[in-house]
This record gives sequence, structure tokens and C-alpha cells, in this order.
Amino acid sequence: MKAKLGMSPIAWWNDDLAELSEDVSLEECLRQSRSAGFTGMEMGRRFPRDPQVMLPILKKADVTLCGGWFSGTLIDEEMAENQDRIAPMIELFKAVDAPCIVYGEVGRSIQGDRSRPLATKPKLADDEMKAYAKKVTEFGEWCAAAGMPLAYHHHMGALVETEPELDAFMRHSGAGIPLLLDAGHLAFAGGDVPRAIDNHHARITHVHVKDVRMGVVDALDRTKQSFLDAVALGAFTVPGDGSLDFGAIVQKFADYGYEGWFVVEAEQDPRKNPPLKMAEVGYKELMRVMRAAGYTVETQGFPDDRKADLT
Repeated sequence: MKAKLGMSPIAWWNDDLAELSEDVSLEECLRQSRSAGFTGMEMGRRFPRDPQVMLPILKKADVTLCGGWFSGTLIDEEMAENQDRIAPMIELFKAVDAPCIVYGEVGRSIQGDRSRPLATKPKLADDEMKAYAKKVTEFGEWCAAAGMPLAYHHHMGALVETEPELDAFMRHSGAGIPLLLDAGHLAFAGGDVPRAIDNHHARITHVHVKDVRMGVVDALDRTKQSFLDAVALGAFTVPGDGSLDFGAIVQKFADYGYEGWFVVEAEQDPRKNPPLKMAEVGYKELMRVMRAAGYTVETQGFPDDRKADLT
């Protein structure tokens, strides 16, 4: 079985917490992650949106674009509005040969609002979840027909946060909306990561290997502290530096024949936890558990055929 290892630039630049960002260029971010061993990077705010500008940067770094976040609002806004906003992203991702767009629901979410405690997260009644899941499925089908599949990201502070909410969303949605399984977010929400893989492996097409420091998570006062407070306190980290057993998690994926991207997404204070050092820690741990699970990790970054196109 083959796997690919990528990172998110959120370790270098945090879009929601400016104080958790380093003043490093896109090129330096890519250089550091590639030097640690990673061959992919998800898109962040410092990426150019023109493929003719992005591709030479990726080529020079020997890194491929392995995904990127879209802020969806389907819970409250019309399908057409979301289609209009995602259409340029679809064309960009097709041009750079990315595997998927990550759909994150921000409608009604408290994830980016530091004034909103964790306990105030939005909740949907079963009939609301059913209607929402149907709408997201239709949106996923539309995106796939346009040439770029989505992967749905369950997330702390959002409509689909807990394991029961994930189960309900998956039950009411269809194959048109694949799943991004995020180990850290599910563990933060009190979920059982291996069980979720057992239940939903058939629709998992993208994986975030985010680790958590459960000591930080367990000490939170969820009636007073927000998701962003938790991030600032160090709730998240890379595999090998937190509380999750990635040996067991990766073995579960291997048991079901998952082949694809495992992306380290670990937002934390770069001054306390230098991104390059954390990248090296995460890569070392992932390589250890990947080998034990029988994976062959791809070491090539920018594809040879794409290199030929640009020479």
C-alpha cells in the first residue's frame, strides 16, 4: 500500500490567531516542510491563486498541493452562492492537480470567534441534520462533476463536531460527499478515532493526522473558554508529541486499504514549538507507524510529468 505525507501551513501562519504566526515566506515554509520529508502542502493564505505563478514555486520546492480549505455556508446560504465562491478554487485546484478541496462548514460555527465558549457550539435537530446533509451531498456531487471532489471536514465548534454528529451526518449524506477524518478534532470532541474509521472507512478520502495534548483539552472550562483559546493554550500538536496512538490509528487505515494523503495539521505557537522542529518530529513518528502498518511512503514531491510541462 502507498501513502503520501503532507503538511498544512497553519504551523507557520495561523489565519485566525495572528499571534501564532511566523513572518516566513511561502517559499521558506515549503522549504522547511520538504526538508523534514513531506512531499505535499495544503493551501494557505500566502499561496498565489494563479496556477502559472503557483506551479513554478511548487516545482522549485519539489512539493505538490495536497488540498486546501473552503469555507462553506450551506447551512444558511444558497447552493448557488457557494458554487460561485468555490468555482475559481475548483479551476485552480484542477490546474495544479490537487486531490481535493476540503469543505469546512463555517455557517453558525463558533470556531473562529474567541468570544464564544466551546459549550455554545451550534446543534442541529435530526430533521435539520438530514436536510443539511442532503444539501452538502448535492454540493459535493456538483463539485465532483466540475472536476474536483470535496472532502468534508468535521470540526470543533462547527455543526458536525462530535462523533454522534459525525455519525448522523454520514447516515443522512451520500457518497457524493467524501469524508476527511481528522484525528485531533475528533479526539478533542470526545470521539473514538479507531471506531470512527471502522464506521466510515468506505467514504474517507483524506486524512488529517493532527495530535492533541489531552492534558490541555481536559483542563479547559468549556463554559468559558473558546476553541481559539484552546489552540493558543497548545491543545494541538504533531504526531509523536501528543496523546494519540497513531500506530493504532494508521493501522486501522491500513486494515481497510486506505491509500492517499496523511496531512499533518497542527496549529500552535511557532515560538514555543518551531515549525521545522515539529515537522521533523511528526515526520519521524509517521514514518515509524507507516512502516509498521505496511505502507510504502512516496518520496517524490512534484510529479515528473508536471516538471516536464514546465521546462
